[in-house]
Amino acid sequence: MTTNTTASRVNFAAAAPKAFKALIGFDAAAREGLDPALVELIQIRSSQLNGCAYCLHMHVSDARKAGEDDLRLHMVAVWREAAQFFSAKEQAALALTEAVTLVAADGVEDEVYAQAAAQFDEAELGHVLAIIFAINTWNRLAISTGKVAGTDERR
Repeated sequence: MTTNTTASRVNFAAAAPKAFKALIGFDAAAREGLDPALVELIQIRSSQLNGCAYCLHMHVSDARKAGEDDLRLHMVAVWREAAQFFSAKEQAALALTEAVTLVAADGVEDEVYAQAAAQFDEAELGHVLAIIFAINTWNRLAISTGKVAGTDERR
């Protein structure tokens, strides 16, 4: 098994500042009009699926600071089996998050999309999709550049 070190990884924000700023702007625009707790649940689930410890640590910490219940945070990974902890809207968002994050496996099935479309109006659904796209990009950036979970450094 190869050990990765962060010393030789690019500082993306410094190396590609315009792209980094554009990503920050996209992320901010994606959040508009969405419940911050829902945004954190989406980011947590995507980060779990992508194996991004850096982002997972950040978003669990942010969710806790925003008052999210620890029990719900522990149940995100098994939300289908713990459906009673999540609203129908949250369940639809989590299902869509999984489908989009794992899009190469099965695409986004019509049933999953329809479930989300039934819970969100068109603008909200657009923003839910945008936050899923954003967190998947952040996950790939953090993993590729060797970000370390628990560091104080933000993105």
